[in-house]
Amino acid sequence: MNRLKDVREDKDLLQIEIAKILNMSQNGYSQYETSYCDIPIKNLIILAKYYNIPIDYLLYLTDDRKPFKRDN
Repeated sequence: MNRLKDVREDKDLLQIEIAKILNMSQNGYSQYETSYCDIPIKNLIILAKYYNIPIDYLLYLTDDRKPFKRDN
């Protein structure tokens, strides 16, 4: 299962809505969810901030969805 799709569906969002946030086409975003194309780091950062989850979660490096605590 693709985590990009999972987190999007958890928020009841459509691919076109996320594509707009990333300033790209729905088809382009769909290719991220199907792993046809690798997602650029800048887009991973945008999505992690938008969903308030760590990039590591999107990359299957952790199963923890809690964002990392930031030092100010």
